[in-house]
Amino acid sequence: MRIGENSSQIELWLQLIRAEGVGPTIFKRLLAYFGSIERILGASVAQLMKVDKIGPKTAEAIARTRGDFDTAKELDLAAKLGVRLIHLQDERYPAPLRAIYDPPPVLYVKGTLTRADSLAMAIVGCRRCSHYGTEQANRFSHLLSSAGFTIVSGLARGIDSAAHRGALSAKGRTIAVQGCGLKNVFPPENEALFEQIAENGAVISELPLTYEPLSENFPARNRIIAGLSMGVLVVEATYRSGALISAQAALDNNREVMAVPGRVDSPTSAGCHKLLKQGARLIENIDDIMDTLGHVGEGLKEYSEAAAEDATHQAQGSLFDLSRLNLTDEETAILSHLNSEPVHLEELIAHTQLPVGKVNAAVISLQLKGIIKQLPGNMFIKRRKE
Repeated sequence: MRIGENSSQIELWLQLIRAEGVGPTIFKRLLAYFGSIERILGASVAQLMKVDKIGPKTAEAIARTRGDFDTAKELDLAAKLGVRLIHLQDERYPAPLRAIYDPPPVLYVKGTLTRADSLAMAIVGCRRCSHYGTEQANRFSHLLSSAGFTIVSGLARGIDSAAHRGALSAKGRTIAVQGCGLKNVFPPENEALFEQIAENGAVISELPLTYEPLSENFPARNRIIAGLSMGVLVVEATYRSGALISAQAALDNNREVMAVPGRVDSPTSAGCHKLLKQGARLIENIDDIMDTLGHVGEGLKEYSEAAAEDATHQAQGSLFDLSRLNLTDEETAILSHLNSEPVHLEELIAHTQLPVGKVNAAVISLQLKGIIKQLPGNMFIKRRKE
C-alpha cells in the first residue's frame, strides 16, 4: 500500500525526537516510562530525570529544546516531495524493524510499504566493487526477488546499486535506506534509480528531509538495513567496509549473516573472508541462502529453485530463440543496437533515447537472460549463438 497519510500526532513525535539528546534509545526509555508523547512533552526536568540513564544535563536539554523543531515547515516540504512520515506506533511501520533494539521512532517514506516486505533480504557491499561483485549482486538479487523477497540495500554506488537493479530487473520490490534526508539523493547519479525504487518499493530515512549525507549518518543507517531484513548477504567488502557494520547490526538483532567468497588476493574480498572466518555462512547459490534461513527457507525453496531454473532456461534458450523470452520494448530496443562489436552504455542511452534508469534495468535483465555480456569499461556485447 502507498503510504497515504502521515501518522496521527506526527507533529508531537517530531517535536520530541528532534529535541537535543533524544536518540532512538533515549526515546524508547522515555516512551516506556511515560506511556505517551503528550506526557513526555509536558514532563518537568525533575520528572525526566526519573527515567533510567537520563541525568540533569540531558533532562534540561530535552526540556529546553523539545519545541524548537519547525514541524510545520518539515511537513510542508514532505508533502511537496511526496514523502510521508510514519511513527513507531503506526500499524504501517515495518514489523521486523520495530523489533530491533533501537528502532527509528519516525520513518520518512517515499513509495510503498507492504506486509510482504517482512520477507526481505539485505544485499550490501563496497562502493568500489569488481565486475565479479556486480554480477553476483545482480544475480542473487534477481533470484531472491523472483522467489518473493524484497531486496533491501543502501542506494550507494557499487554493490548496493547492483542489488537494487537486480530486483527491478526481476520486476520485484526493493527498499533503499538513505544516510541522508529524502530531499537529497546520494549519490547524485542515482537520481533515476531513486525514482524507480520509489515506484517499485520505497526509499526511506530516519533523518530530517534536508540532512546532508555525512559519514556519521551511515552506521545508524546500516542498522535499519539489517533491521528490515531476515538476513544480510555481503557480496564484496573491504576489511573496513561499512557493509561489515550492517553485518554486525544483523548479529546484534538475531539476523542471519552470509557472505559470498571472492579472490584471496583481492582487497574487496577481505571483508567477506573476515566474516566467513567469524562464522558467517558461505553462499555460492540461492539454495545456500534458503538453507541458512531454516524453516522459512525450506518453505520457499521450491520458489527459489523455480526462479533459478527459469533463469538457466532463459539463458540457454536465448542462444537460439529470443521470442521465448518475452522481451520488453526497452530490451528489444537495446538489442537492436548491439552486435559483435562492444558498445558503451552511454551510446546505448543515446541511440535508444530511453531514460537512463530504464536502460540500466533492461541491460541487467538482458545479462541475466544470457543474451548480452558486459565487458570492462561499461561496454556491452551481444552473445553469439553456440
